Amino acid sequence: MKTAEDIRGKAIALAGAVRYSPNAIVSKTLLDKKTGTLTLFAFDAGQGLSEHTSPYDATLQVLDGQAEITIGGKTLNLKTGEMVIMPARIPHAVRARKRFKMLLIMIR
Repeated sequence: MKTAEDIRGKAIALAGAVRYSPNAIVSKTLLDKKTGTLTLFAFDAGQGLSEHTSPYDATLQVLDGQAEITIGGKTLNLKTGEMVIMPARIPHAVRARKRFKMLLIMIR
């Protein structure tokens, strides 16, 4: 994929902009500014991010597949096209029961 400077002002097929890798999580930063970030992720089945917190709200949009998201002890199962806003300072975790891709939007 091209650098952030190369993609500005152009259409991007988000789900195709990051590829799955066996037994791994792949990330691709699209934008990284003082005011926030846009990051694509591809999770292979069984991969995940352990419980953590963020000082900012974070929006997670599923681009492909299905994701298991736990927020404050409550588990949500999201599928392609769905999103959730994970509140600041509330513990959350991400797990791929099946492989999936997501766009993470952090606004500071």
